[in-house]
Amino acid sequence: MLGISYEGATAVITTVGAGLRSFEVDGVPYVETFGPDEKPPMSAGAVLIPWPNRTAGASWVLDGVRQQLDVTEPARGNAIHGLVRRRPWSTLEHTGSLVSLQTTVEPQAGWPAALYLTVSYALDDNGLTVTHGVKNVGDVATPFGVGTHPYPRAGNAATDSCTLTLAATTVLPLDVERMVPSGEAVAVEGTSYDFREGRELAGVHLDTPFGGCEPGRDGLIRHSLTAEDGGVEVWADPAFRWVQVYTPDSYPDRGRAVAIEPMTCPPDALNSGIDLIWVAPGESWGARWGIRPLS
Repeated sequence: MLGISYEGATAVITTVGAGLRSFEVDGVPYVETFGPDEKPPMSAGAVLIPWPNRTAGASWVLDGVRQQLDVTEPARGNAIHGLVRRRPWSTLEHTGSLVSLQTTVEPQAGWPAALYLTVSYALDDNGLTVTHGVKNVGDVATPFGVGTHPYPRAGNAATDSCTLTLAATTVLPLDVERMVPSGEAVAVEGTSYDFREGRELAGVHLDTPFGGCEPGRDGLIRHSLTAEDGGVEVWADPAFRWVQVYTPDSYPDRGRAVAIEPMTCPPDALNSGIDLIWVAPGESWGARWGIRPLS
């Protein structure tokens, strides 16, 4: 575990998976946490590369060749949440308010490309900023997606007392048995999936991919979870035009929680091709997202 701090803010990052274990400001939690010796429950804080969410049937095609990934969600037959959330990452830099980590995805069954990955967590006056970097260090052009799995919380407020606001304009229908897309994204307008103006979470149950996330005038996509006495915002660069929202009925020692997961592409993007990022050998990509308290 690697800790960083800035004035009253603190965060803890795991070296296995490079995930976000905690983020607090003046002792108030703004993400769900877990014990230092525990595996992240329900993928809490995980980095999801080279694909977020699920790849249907754990298989996809690159340059006409079928790639067979390990089935990591056996009940549904899918490959879930990428290849790096259980990998050890090494430290590139660790100062008082910043930590940067690195790892490499080597060619393997189901993934023929080599990718060098970095992630940096930095605290400042605006909260926590997370910066992802991906470089193709292999000899084959490859697509990929980036996602992350924070469980933001509006301080100490109960989830069901909070209002969820999303910048999403579309929702992607799912096959509920396999949790992979069953059709094209549709507009949220006029549906129960329209959170653009904010909706109370009491009675709302989601494990849902939303798309068409629109940046504001400042060029950033902003989602939020708010309560009477404050809240939390998850912001992202325009590359993260998808967001998965998950409301598990229980979270260890907490009760109902909510995940707001920025993603560059939807579930099963390795098969659909929707919003995949392509990098040729030697090319690099980067983007940011972050979390900040709201008063």
